[in-house]
Formats: sequence, C-alpha cells, structure tokens
Amino acid sequence: MKVCVVGSGGREHVLAHVLGRSAEVVVTPGNPGIPGSVDMPAEELAADLFVIGPEAPLVDGLADRLRAQGKAVFGPGADGARLEGSKAWMKQVASDAGVPTARYASFTEEAPALAFLETLPGLYVVKTDGLAAGKGVLVTESLAEARDAVRSYLSGSAFGDAGRTVVIEEGLRGPELSLLAICDGTRAIALAPAQDFKRVGDDDLGPNTGGMGAYSPVPFVSPVTVTEVMDRHVMPTIHALRGRGIDYRGVLYAGLMFTPEGPKLIEYNVRFGDPEAQVVLPRLSTDLAELLRQAATGRMQDIVEFRQVAAVTVVCASDGYPRSPRVGDVIEGLAEAAAVDGVSVYMAGVDRDGQGRLVTAGGRVLNVTALAPTLRRAREQAYAAVGHLRWPGMHHRSDIALEASRFD
Repeated sequence: MKVCVVGSGGREHVLAHVLGRSAEVVVTPGNPGIPGSVDMPAEELAADLFVIGPEAPLVDGLADRLRAQGKAVFGPGADGARLEGSKAWMKQVASDAGVPTARYASFTEEAPALAFLETLPGLYVVKTDGLAAGKGVLVTESLAEARDAVRSYLSGSAFGDAGRTVVIEEGLRGPELSLLAICDGTRAIALAPAQDFKRVGDDDLGPNTGGMGAYSPVPFVSPVTVTEVMDRHVMPTIHALRGRGIDYRGVLYAGLMFTPEGPKLIEYNVRFGDPEAQVVLPRLSTDLAELLRQAATGRMQDIVEFRQVAAVTVVCASDGYPRSPRVGDVIEGLAEAAAVDGVSVYMAGVDRDGQGRLVTAGGRVLNVTALAPTLRRAREQAYAAVGHLRWPGMHHRSDIALEASRFD
C-alpha cells in the first residue's frame, strides 16, 4: 500500500514513521527532517490512501477535493471539519447531542460578551471561533484579562477574522484527558488515552501553546472511563453529525476535563493531536495503514491493540515561543539524542540553511519521544535525549509526565 501523508510537522513525521511499518509513505510538503517529503500538491500525487494531518487543509476542503478524484481519504470533509473550524458550531453540535460540556455562549458584539463574563463564577475561558494555530484560547482567573481578550479578539487585532466571533465558557477544573477516536462515518474506535501539557512553563504556568509534551497511558483513566466517554461524548456526536448529513471519516479528538460531575468536553479537534499522536501512535501493535484505510472506506473493524509500553514526548521549542519564536538557529546534538535507547526524534519546525544544516523554522521545533516499559523509564530516556540537544534559546518543560510516573 502507498500512503500519502499531508502536512509538515511533528504529527506528520510520527504518522509517516508508524505508517511506514507496513506501507510505502510519501509526505507532502513535509520538511527536511521527514524522510519521503516531496514538494507537490496532494491532488497531483498517486496513492492508495491519503491521510490529512493538519486542521487547516481539512477546514479548507482538501478531503472533499481528493474524494472527488476518487481517492480514499482519512480525514473529514469541510462539513465535518467545522467541529474545529468553528468552536461555536462545535459547541452547538455537542449541546444538541447531549454531550456534557461547560456552560457557554458565543458573541460577535462586545457589550453582551462582557455582560456574560460577569455571570461566570471566576475561571474564564475566551476562545476564537475560528482557527488560531492552537493559540486562540485564554484561560484566566482575572476578569480584567478576560475582558481585554474579548476586546482584542472581536476587534480582529489579536487573531484577525478568526476572533471576530468569540466563544466564552465557564472554566472547568480538574485533570485533563485527550482521547482520539478513529471514525468510519458510522462507528468509532477509541485509541489509547493520553494527557498533554498546554502551558509553556513548568507547573502549568505561562501562556497556552500548541502543546509542550504528552504521555500515554494515563494511570487515572480506566477502560470503564474510556467506554463512558465513547458512549456519552463521541458516539452521540457521530450520530448528531450523521443527522446533519455529515459522513465523518477521520479522527475525532475529544479534549476532556474530569470534573466532580464527571468527564466534560472542552473541545473537539478533527485531526490527530500534536503532541498526543507522538505518544499514542508508536504504541500501536495494530497495522495503522490498514486501520486508516478501513476507516476511509467505511468498513472499519472493531479491534485496535496496543503494545504494553509507555510513551513520553517532550517538545523542544524556539526562543520566544509561543509569542514570537526565533528561527534560523542551527540544531545540534540530533544524532546523540536519537541514539538514546527507545528514543525517536520527530521533526516539527525545521528547515535547512545554505550549508545543509538543520535549523529552527518554527515555535515547536522537535518532539523527543521515548518508549519504555514504564512511564518513569520513558520519562528518564526522553529527558536524557533532550539533554543532548542544543540551539540558542532552546527551552522545554521539565515536568512532563512527572506526576503520572509516580504511579509506576
């Protein structure tokens, strides 16, 4: 089987890596650190299966255009991708489906938005309605900060048109969970749970990012909990989409929070999480290429198996990330990092300079992933590999999977 992966980051690198266990893989446009990268539009490539990684081309309808050419595609059409393309629409679908989620309202005008903030109990969540590269979410206990975010979003000064509609939610408290489900339009199968770390700094301090690390499995999440989430969140959403005439074939990523009332939905994404994919997919013993082909053609089987290993990913970021990442710095220590037992280094924001050296080309530069029998050991190996990497201003969190590893 030949598989074309669409995208250029760490998520696409790990997809190519795991798909490559059983398939020939090409990645477009990829990046200089991902083997098999080609600079050709997906519509001009021939493959047995197309796997679309990022949210932006899904929202833009790439899956629809490829399907119109008769190609098998893993990734929702533009109609289903609205779950991520419009947070207000996503919340409406979840509400209609009876999915437990936070109290919310959406606004295009400043005065009613500020009035709604006054009704919330003290933890405020302000989101852009549209795509903002994982950065259009503010979670704060400061009413003044929430007000400022509403004003900057609605004015377009912060995120342009993506923020001219805002979704304001009651903040939820509790441990978070990422659950990825593979969907074939009718059915859905849960992958292994993961937990990611959104804040830039240790102890969950600093601004939100696209994700600074992740781990899997999650010790506090039982199979019973996964079944509950599938029954109360994922499947009702799939049924609600079908009721709207939407044939959803792709990943449905449920971001959840465990509250005293049980798991509640924070958000849906319509693609593999990044960096969750880096800790979930390498643990698969099931053939990923065949699983995604079955989902793309609407004939998915019901069994997904995982290796009994743990995975930890640490994201290494550029100086200035997430606000204004610096680019062009030479990356050193890659060979030594990759030589650490159980470690893979997935390339995210990288390029080559005029001398052929890998250099930083984005905020999140590398995903250092370690597999080991326990979370404690995987964490040790991941950080040992990170210790070999260097470029000016490189930073990372030092507490990824720290608390979870104490359950080993």
